[in-house]
Amino acid sequence: MKVVIVDDSPTNLRVYLAIVAQIAGADTTTFTSSVEALAYCGTTEPDLLILDYRMPALDGLAFIAEFRATYPHAETPIIMITVEQDRDVRHRALQLGASDFLLKPADPVEFLVRVRNLLALRQSRVALCDRAESLAAEVERATREVIEREEETIYRLMRAAEFRDNETGNHIVRMAKYAALLSAELGMSAAEQRMLLLATPMHDIGKLSTPDIILLKPGPLTAEEWVIMRQHTTAGHSMLEGSTSRILQLAAEIALRHHERWDGSGYPGGLSGEQISISARIAGLCDVFDALLSVRPYKQAWSTDKAFAEVERSIGGHFDPAVARAFLGARESVLAIERQFRDEQAA
Repeated sequence: MKVVIVDDSPTNLRVYLAIVAQIAGADTTTFTSSVEALAYCGTTEPDLLILDYRMPALDGLAFIAEFRATYPHAETPIIMITVEQDRDVRHRALQLGASDFLLKPADPVEFLVRVRNLLALRQSRVALCDRAESLAAEVERATREVIEREEETIYRLMRAAEFRDNETGNHIVRMAKYAALLSAELGMSAAEQRMLLLATPMHDIGKLSTPDIILLKPGPLTAEEWVIMRQHTTAGHSMLEGSTSRILQLAAEIALRHHERWDGSGYPGGLSGEQISISARIAGLCDVFDALLSVRPYKQAWSTDKAFAEVERSIGGHFDPAVARAFLGARESVLAIERQFRDEQAA
């Protein structure tokens, strides 16, 4: 335990040092200059400060005020040594942050007991803080592990769902990346960006309920088949709704609304404009863009230029103008994601 003693009298310092030396584990540093002592405390936080009141340059009160102002988070206990008639000084010292007092001439027994008690209190406080920090770190680690497991479970479930569909391997990865990028371009918070990154891949989970004869059909769907196909939005919402997970709550909304259109011509609700949640507007654009670039049994992959042109053409119709323009403005970042997560067969 580090003890700093400050007194402009070398004789007093020798006496105080001899007393503190009786305490096991006490590592004592002495100063005759209060200014030098204050500077030292800036590099080494003491566990106990013992200082005289009457000193040149900085007296005891000025020292305490400067110490507490300069190092506001330091919880170092301070003993100030005064003469008995300095009652007003002691009151002022308490207001500034002194912990205890000793009267001159210092009684060796009282001095030893006061110092030992404050060091023990300090040691207990430090141990408690260390324990609290350790517990906080443990809680953070455990929370992070739970989140990572949730994320991995979501990702693997989505990959399993994609295997039933004609979607290409990295479709959900690209969609999630596009959505996170787009939300950042729109000024959404880091937490909102992360939520979209995790929730967007679940947009088509409702296709698990779509019959294979429709889901895997190599050609155009009939009007009756489209009715069934479109039910994947409500089916996905039913699968995900009611969860206490904020990610799954957002995913349920995206699953239900990612095929709505800005002009009201989408499904399942025919919502328009800002009736559609911003998360669904973002996911819907990212889904369409990636589908245009991907090979399907019924179509060839479009070029990036053609896909971007389609986004621009659909401003105010299929897509929210603000969302579409933000996407177009992030063209180079979008292309970087497409290149990084391009499917092998498209490379």
